[in-house]
Amino acid sequence: MAIQKPSHTLAKIHFKALRTKSFHILFTLSFTMFINMFCFAQELPNQKEPIKPKTVNDTTKVSIGTILEPPNNNRESDSTKTDSIPKKKETLQGIVNYKAKDYVKLNQRKQQTTLYNQAEVNYTDMNIKAGIIVIDHGTDLIYAGRLKDSSGVYSQAPVFTQGQSVIEPDSIIFNQKTRKALVFNSKTEQSGGTIIAETTKMENDSTLFIKNGRFTTSENLDDPEYYFLMRNAKVVPGVKVVTGLTNLFIYDVPTPIGLPFAYFPMTKKQTSGVIMPTPGQDLANDRGYFLQNGGYYFAISDYVDLAVLGDYYTNGSYGLRLETNYALRYKFRGNLSFRYENLINSERGFPDFRKSTIYNIRWSHSQDTKSNPSSRFSASVNLGSSQYYQQSINQLNLANTQNNTLASSVSYSKTFQGEPQVNMSVTATHSQNTNTQQINMTLPTLQASVSRIFPFAPKVGSKKGIIQNINLQYNIRGENRIQTTDSLFFKSEMFDDAKVGAQHNIPVSTNFKVFKYFSMSASANLEETWTLNTVNKFYDEATASVVTTDLSQFDRFFTYNFSTSIGTTIYGMFDFEKEGKNPKIQKIRHVMRPSISYNINPAFDQYYDTFEIIDADGTTKEQYTRFEGSIFGTPNRTYSSSVGLSLGNNFEAKVRDKDSTATEPKKIKLLNNLNFSTSYNLAGDSLQWSPLRVSGGTTILKDKMNINFGMVLDPYALDNNNRKINTFNIDNGGSLFRLTSANLNISYSLSSKAFEGNGKEDEAAIQESVRSGGRADDLFGKPQDFADQRLSDENDKQKKEEPSELYNYKIPWSLRLAYAVNYSNSARQNTISSNSLMFSGDIELSPRWSVGGSSGYDFVNKGFTQTQLRFERDLLSWRMNFSWVPFGRYNSWNFFIGIKSNLLKDLKYDKRRQRDQQL
Repeated sequence: MAIQKPSHTLAKIHFKALRTKSFHILFTLSFTMFINMFCFAQELPNQKEPIKPKTVNDTTKVSIGTILEPPNNNRESDSTKTDSIPKKKETLQGIVNYKAKDYVKLNQRKQQTTLYNQAEVNYTDMNIKAGIIVIDHGTDLIYAGRLKDSSGVYSQAPVFTQGQSVIEPDSIIFNQKTRKALVFNSKTEQSGGTIIAETTKMENDSTLFIKNGRFTTSENLDDPEYYFLMRNAKVVPGVKVVTGLTNLFIYDVPTPIGLPFAYFPMTKKQTSGVIMPTPGQDLANDRGYFLQNGGYYFAISDYVDLAVLGDYYTNGSYGLRLETNYALRYKFRGNLSFRYENLINSERGFPDFRKSTIYNIRWSHSQDTKSNPSSRFSASVNLGSSQYYQQSINQLNLANTQNNTLASSVSYSKTFQGEPQVNMSVTATHSQNTNTQQINMTLPTLQASVSRIFPFAPKVGSKKGIIQNINLQYNIRGENRIQTTDSLFFKSEMFDDAKVGAQHNIPVSTNFKVFKYFSMSASANLEETWTLNTVNKFYDEATASVVTTDLSQFDRFFTYNFSTSIGTTIYGMFDFEKEGKNPKIQKIRHVMRPSISYNINPAFDQYYDTFEIIDADGTTKEQYTRFEGSIFGTPNRTYSSSVGLSLGNNFEAKVRDKDSTATEPKKIKLLNNLNFSTSYNLAGDSLQWSPLRVSGGTTILKDKMNINFGMVLDPYALDNNNRKINTFNIDNGGSLFRLTSANLNISYSLSSKAFEGNGKEDEAAIQESVRSGGRADDLFGKPQDFADQRLSDENDKQKKEEPSELYNYKIPWSLRLAYAVNYSNSARQNTISSNSLMFSGDIELSPRWSVGGSSGYDFVNKGFTQTQLRFERDLLSWRMNFSWVPFGRYNSWNFFIGIKSNLLKDLKYDKRRQRDQQL
């Protein structure tokens, strides 16, 4: 029978416990059952006089009062205050507020209280909301349930909240005497997962006993795509879930994946725990069966953690990895990883047996800019075995297999405020060529500088003229440079050939205007070089060879040079607008920046010595300098006086906007830059003109295509042996210039509108590639590291647009192209040294199916470059990935399916074919 709702009535009860008979009536009629569900109730003595409810206008408000009256200093002292019998503790510890949108009904004959429609009760940290709340005082039972309308649809299911614990059942039955409750069809969120239970017995506010409960991380709680059925379970909210027999159901279909008992830790804080390994078999390199990526996670504190992972193969190969992250808010954050692998191929005694050891160290540290504005510490380290990314068997960082350089930098900088300001920095750098295994390091580099000083500038006002603009600086740079190889890295021998030196530099410069439109500058540079590495050379007649002796002693040399330049800016405008006409191209602006410079570098012959070589041809003299071993080069031996010419160009256009409502024409860039540069040596006897260098670049197609080009034009001709001669090419029967080299680079990125603004989807993969020294795009493939968490919650946080019911309502896609060609003709070879096209793209065939790939074609070698195909299926709470390198040196594939949530990340299946090991 439908209940006719009365006029809107808002009822609230504000009370504290008091000792009257009416307390048992009205207090029990309100919210005793919900307080007793989670608090231990105590009976209060009956009082004599009941308190009648009072009706005011359209709002029912029952005021109970308090147990004790407020103190009165004028009252006579009461001897009962010193009674030795302890008073009972009050049941309520605060004010209880409850309300209902429609009505609060008090029925003394049936001994029931009813709160109807949007009933809500608040007490301390507890809040209960339900469609209807009924209290039966005859049976001491309390009910909270949903509302049912005339069409049979339920609404306003109960929601109980205490602290951070939330329970959403269909109904609740609470017994005031036993202080226990039965909860039906409840949904409880626990640390990222949800427990859906048919029947739950609540012992108190911290322990639940569940029968036929379903544990899932699905977002669709009405029809979850998977769940673990727990026949009997005990739940301590926020602490743990202990269950008996449980197994996995996928769309209500049982699977054999299960356990006789299980323990699920439930906490919102980081906790230490075991990381389950992945079993498998390596057939490509005969390493046998393996366990990979097993270990232990240490939640050391809120600021630092540590993961220790390991691999083991039955043929004796093994690996170890240490991964740690640290952060201190508003101070710094970073991560450190160490990876070591001992690899064994085949079996000992076989001809293909091989044993190798590889390692890799990566460290990234960044400081918050607000922590200390005057000093900064940063680190970006990537060093290790040169063949790590090519040989590692526990990662498929396909993009970084094409990287030829590993680089590292650790620096600390400090600024000393004042006038003048002093800057200081200490840096340690590392550069490693993975092809030649050559390593260059500076341990460390010390740099310091004093800001510009204007000795003749006025104390007030701007600087004017050549004298007032004179300024000088002081810079110092000291280095301890080490050059070694991969085999000697981290050994004492790497320091045997270390070179130490320092360079002092004082630049003095000024600038001023000439003829109003020309800017002129002049500068002189003074350099003092210190070194601890010099050489001595002499001719040994006994061995008939030149002997070089390394001397580890302090020495110095002083050099200086002078330069000046003058330049201006010329603006030109081509106006195509005519009276009464509105052409598409209205104006073209051409900006030219010509510049002429003059440089003088004196010869410092005093730092050069000679020795005599006596052989069958007679006596010859050889000249050398003892500073050949200096890390900052040698003094200039020949005098040079040269004039430099350069011209920079920029082209822009104003075109008619396609939007008819636009009042101003649209500006576009035709050429971002077009530069020409050359020089003429006044002190030279031959080949005085240097080659003309041309470079330029522009962006077109709404700045989605970048075009950069360059070329070198030589004015001199070649002889029959392809050697440059002191004859102009035009005088030798050729053209004005001879093209010696040229290059062209084009990159194009385009996508559907659905892909625009969604560049963070692969941000983690791009960061992994850059951190390892690779490209900041996926043209060489996306990095995929099996040792890391492949399924991050970050992608889950991105809310995707709900798919339409129409098939193929949109197909998002993206495409990236890169074309590069280089031409060489320095010695009449007339060849294209490299010519390749690289491309990568992604397409969503459906809202949950995506396909991607990376490849390229080498037009010189006539073959495809490194190719990777990627397939991904979003299975709601699960994700399936398949990546495949179909051919080439790194031919391999990997299949992965697992749960997205970190709570159940160990529930996964990983199958892959490792690439073949190549010598």
